[in-house]
Amino acid sequence: MEAPFHSLSDLFRQLGLPDDPAAIAAFIRTHGPLPAGQRLCEAPFWSAGQAQFLRDDIRDDADWSAAADELALRLGAPAMTLYAFWRTSATYRVRVALHLKGMAAIEHQVDLDAGEQRSPAFLQINPLAAIPALVQPGHPPLTQSLAILEFLEELQPTPPLLPADLHGRARVRSIAGMLAADTHPLVTPRVRRYLTAQAGFDDAAWRAWQQQWFGTGLEAVEQRLAQEAATGRFCHGDAPTMADICLASIVAVMRVFKLPTMGTPTVDRIVAACEEIDAFRRASPQLQVGAPR
Repeated sequence: MEAPFHSLSDLFRQLGLPDDPAAIAAFIRTHGPLPAGQRLCEAPFWSAGQAQFLRDDIRDDADWSAAADELALRLGAPAMTLYAFWRTSATYRVRVALHLKGMAAIEHQVDLDAGEQRSPAFLQINPLAAIPALVQPGHPPLTQSLAILEFLEELQPTPPLLPADLHGRARVRSIAGMLAADTHPLVTPRVRRYLTAQAGFDDAAWRAWQQQWFGTGLEAVEQRLAQEAATGRFCHGDAPTMADICLASIVAVMRVFKLPTMGTPTVDRIVAACEEIDAFRRASPQLQVGAPR
């Protein structure tokens, strides 16, 4: 059955423009924001034929006007700001999603090692003093990486990070939660500070703690991925989803701390498949501003 509405990619193809997400994002960065009050069809960068299509041909066609409205919204939207730090697993997740969807955000670095997350200015953005935070002008800050991924999924539905079916979406969210909600929070800087100050942890004890909880989380995910029929080239089927973003984020930060994965062949295979994709490679902690060189 034909889709009831055309996508933004369909609109770009109809206009004779490159229609992949990265090209669309580049077009929006180059030509936005539109001046306040300017109609999409009046923008000076269209050819005469493109302007006519946007002005006349789609005026009474809801199938096309929905895509045109989305383009007008994105061209008029000021850039988002991502409060980030080079090595955090949670920031990695947001970076990958932005890259996959061909979207951009201006990064503002918050140095966790220097304690900048506890500054009065940042506590106004996130009272929990945690990274990342995504700020869209005119709206309250968005915190929690999974919530940000859901927001980006709704803001730019293609390519999808969730399956089309109800049970598939629940499965992907479940695997993502095992990693981002049950595994990652045990190994954050604030946990290390507490264990060092209150429980007398030295570097060796902290490393053992990291290996224990990273290992426990990955072993549980490995069991599911190895046994469940919905696993494909990626965690769910043959296209990356939120689950793959969360899985790769855990392995990426383990590498920062030189912690090996052990006994998780399905996890290792899927992470390798993720790293064949440019969006994942570009999000690597070692490539970010502030990373040791």
